[in-house]
Amino acid sequence: QVQLVESGGGLVQAGGSLRLSCTVSGRTFSRYTMAWFRQAPEKEREFVARISNSGSSTYAGDSVKGRFTISRDNAKNAVYLQMNSLKPEDTAVYYCAAQRFGQNEYWGQGTQVTVSS
Repeated sequence: QVQLVESGGGLVQAGGSLRLSCTVSGRTFSRYTMAWFRQAPEKEREFVARISNSGSSTYAGDSVKGRFTISRDNAKNAVYLQMNSLKPEDTAVYYCAAQRFGQNEYWGQGTQVTVSS
């Protein structure tokens, strides 16, 4: 069984930064593409960024491109989301997901990010 645990969320002022972490249990972490999603109140879950299993390839959604950076450390079974220049509209619960063959196989429980104006 694969378990994902996010951390690092909190309250930050607009223009500030946060770094989210997602640690993954199990020995198969390096097999998975990892992704971050977010969901604001009364909105659908939105894709944020993903990183290939080796870490050699990343992709970010248009709303965060140039401000958020995804990375991973396969030795630590962890994926990170560095969020800079935060805006109030970035306020959401952030989830990490483990993907294989384009499908989200496992999800974390989420971590709240609140950006005040």
